[in-house]
Amino acid sequence: MSSPVSQQSTVDALSPKKAVAKPYPFWLGGVAASIAASITHPLDLTKVRLQTSGDKGMIQSLRRTVHSNGVRGLFDGLTGTLLRQMTYSMTRFAAYDWAKAEVHRGPGPPPAYKMALAGSIAGGIAGVVGTPFETLMVRMQADKAKLPEQRYNYRNSIQGLYRMTSEEGISSWARGMGPNTFRSILMNMSQLASYDWFKQELLHMKVLEDGPILHFFASLGAGTVATTVCSPADVIKSRIMTAHGKGTSSTMGVIRASLAKEGPMFMFKGWVPAWTRLQPTTILIFLTLEQLKKGVDVYRNAGGKLL
Repeated sequence: MSSPVSQQSTVDALSPKKAVAKPYPFWLGGVAASIAASITHPLDLTKVRLQTSGDKGMIQSLRRTVHSNGVRGLFDGLTGTLLRQMTYSMTRFAAYDWAKAEVHRGPGPPPAYKMALAGSIAGGIAGVVGTPFETLMVRMQADKAKLPEQRYNYRNSIQGLYRMTSEEGISSWARGMGPNTFRSILMNMSQLASYDWFKQELLHMKVLEDGPILHFFASLGAGTVATTVCSPADVIKSRIMTAHGKGTSSTMGVIRASLAKEGPMFMFKGWVPAWTRLQPTTILIFLTLEQLKKGVDVYRNAGGKLL
């Protein structure tokens, strides 16, 4: 099955040298994101634990995790991460290419504001689809940083999703949907659109030719923009999703309590590990996605019919 529009990738759509007659498989974005997330999982784990615990810095949090659970503890909640990538990330990449084709039907690459609009649309769709899996992932990552009596103790993502549904009801799937979807809109508007924009500008200035080096620098810019734009929503989302008890699911309640206790800079708590995690993740996602698409091209050119 393929996405309804050409997915010559956020890179290839900007290259005057390439044209695609057939869309790429819609699931390539999810596979690329899963590979990247598996590699950077310890950093994502640390980011979540910094946002939801009393750890004061990235190194302290990493040491605490290794001391408490060994090196394997750095991969706590990995199954939740993979499930999230094959739902949320798969949706956002497919929806972005579809939205970009819908908002820009003229010749040449779309302007920056249309890229941002397409990213926002994709983020809104993916945020709704991915919220229950995001909640599950965050809980599994943050669990062992909590007191034993506050832990969820999910064995894996499937068992965790079943328990979350049976113990809290189907409404638990929508917990934190507001801030998560808002954060998803910001992420895709900033990450996907800025990646396209950086790529377009670097090509236009003829600084680099279309290839891995250009993809790397475009990803570098996109990761920095996305981290800064998304930090406040990311912190609030994590705190809502991991909170216990009545009255802890209110977005405004979490914001008021955090402001009173920590001041406005709480919204950027964990920025360094978030950037450290998102930067290589962004680079790995786009470099991997490009190679996957190149592999599809090679397969098709050799006469393959399955993709």
